[in-house]
Parts: sequence; structure tokens; C-alpha cells
Amino acid sequence: MPLEGHYERQTTPLYKLSSRELKTAFGVLAVTIAAMLAVVLATVGDSNPGPPIGCIRPTVAGIVGAETIGACGQKAVAICTHASNFSGARAETIVSDCREQRIEF
Repeated sequence: MPLEGHYERQTTPLYKLSSRELKTAFGVLAVTIAAMLAVVLATVGDSNPGPPIGCIRPTVAGIVGAETIGACGQKAVAICTHASNFSGARAETIVSDCREQRIEF
């Protein structure tokens, strides 16, 4: 059972911050928030635009994880032709990307 005055002694802070320390703490907090906002605003946007006309860039399942296949021109036509001979999710993804990019194979 707590004795009289123990609660007050346990909950009383040992040291009260001065106004200078409070201003410094709030200043550091404001700078941190401003820096975080600057990072968020600097990274907003589409940093990975779509492939140029005549190029493909499908992301398909690979051996270890996602794999991006990128090709342009004749190499893209060859990949699209090769993928059209197969069935399955990987081939369908490549073929659909080829159709989206209007590559004739």
C-alpha cells in the first residue's frame, strides 16, 4: 500500500525544461518535419515512364522474382514472336504488352 505523498514524489519531474530548451526542441522538430516534407515532395511523380514507341517493357515472373524484359525494334518483334508460341502467364503478359505497344509479330 502506497504511503501518503509517495505518488506525488514519484510523478514529479526531476527537471523542468527551460524556455530556451523548449524553443530548441520545437525548432529541431520543425526542421525535421520540413526535411521530411521536402523529401516526400521531391520524390512524388512518375519516375518510371512507359517505354517509347516500338519498345516493350513487361514485368514477368522470373526464377527468383519479378523480371523486367526490355527490348526495342527487331529484338522486341523477336521476343513477341517467341512468346506467342507459348501459353502461360509469362507468355500472355509479354504478348499483351506487345499488343499494347502495337508491335506486329
